[in-house]
Amino acid sequence: MQYVIIGSSAAGISAVEAIRAKNKDSKIIVISDEKKPLYSRCLISYLLAGTIDEKKIWYRKDSFFKNNKVNALLGIKAIEINAKKKEILLDNKEKVKFDRLLIATGASPKLENIPGIDKLGVFPLRTIEHTIEIQAMLDKVKSVAVLGGGLIGLRAAYALKNRGKDVSVFVKSGSILSQIVDKDAASLMQKRIEEKGIKIFTGVAAKEITGDKSVKGVALDNGSKHGCELVIIGKGVSPNIEIARDSGIKTNWGILTNDSLKTNVKDIFAAGDVSETNDIALEESSINAIWPAACEQGRIAGLNMAGEKETYEGSLAMNSIEFFGLPVISVGITRPKSDVYKEIVKKDAARNIYKKVVLKDGIIAGVVFVNSIENIGVIGALIRNKADITGIKDIILEDYFDYGKIIPLIKKSKKGFREPEFKETLLTL
Repeated sequence: MQYVIIGSSAAGISAVEAIRAKNKDSKIIVISDEKKPLYSRCLISYLLAGTIDEKKIWYRKDSFFKNNKVNALLGIKAIEINAKKKEILLDNKEKVKFDRLLIATGASPKLENIPGIDKLGVFPLRTIEHTIEIQAMLDKVKSVAVLGGGLIGLRAAYALKNRGKDVSVFVKSGSILSQIVDKDAASLMQKRIEEKGIKIFTGVAAKEITGDKSVKGVALDNGSKHGCELVIIGKGVSPNIEIARDSGIKTNWGILTNDSLKTNVKDIFAAGDVSETNDIALEESSINAIWPAACEQGRIAGLNMAGEKETYEGSLAMNSIEFFGLPVISVGITRPKSDVYKEIVKKDAARNIYKKVVLKDGIIAGVVFVNSIENIGVIGALIRNKADITGIKDIILEDYFDYGKIIPLIKKSKKGFREPEFKETLLTL
């Protein structure tokens, strides 16, 4: 049996470990277009900020591939899958055979389709190589423009502010973090970030990056101009589905998989940011491009490739971060667009506290907690288990609400409660 895994981040590495736990001797080949994998993407903004050194970004040792008897083809891109012949064409013209294949190609940064995007000094922030390239030019940078007000953009903004740069963030939508929190929560976060010296401009977008060969500034769609020497694109990511789409594997936003992480093609699996799976809150297929989901999908895909029959029940959109001492956690649906959802909200402006629970038929579909996150683990258990909280909804946002209050729901559950897949830990900025 020869297993091939395309991709060497969270999903790919978890799959290697799962396969090796069941099969010690079969061949495993990992193909990665990165020369230096085995690092945590979640930490690259901290490396850029200078708050951690490069030693802390690696989540597996250099000896990982050797210890797991993996033939790692690094710095090589897989460009075509021939499902009938069960072989993969690489960009060096070589071909690799497989008996079972995992596509864990992840996602790539969304880049602005504007003039000047190819100038020196324009970067996304997705890989360790991006981080190293940005660090190399910081001595020549005074001012930075960040295009995008999501987590990627704001993490980059924090990192570069921490490096002593003048940072401005330009957000096309009306609020920051618009994909993960509502406007009330976003306004609290924006206030804290601006208090720390990062300028945020909402409702405005870049129409051109100016300069000769190198960046000199950004021209905005409101007619104004902003001078800078560095532009960071923080517009989110798109799944790398091209290799699947051209090989007969069904795709939508991502590669479509069933609850075993199998694609429509026999012996081909998909996991991680490229895989479209069940969203527990939405109750439909979606992509939740988060590290815990990628690890779990990779583990289950690896086990099933090795002959097990594990089921992946799905993931939740989850984001957990702390901006300058103000923590925010969001899970599931946070900005409902239908009146089938009901909202329970508690605000305490004096303490910068905002809590919201989104309900559908008495079941929690999403939450947003700002600056009061102690009970998020309990809430997560309720979400995961689709518990009807009608009887406790009036106290669910109170400070005294705790695990003890859901004991009656646990007793009613025939299957017993499952713990949420996220922990109460934050990425702290």
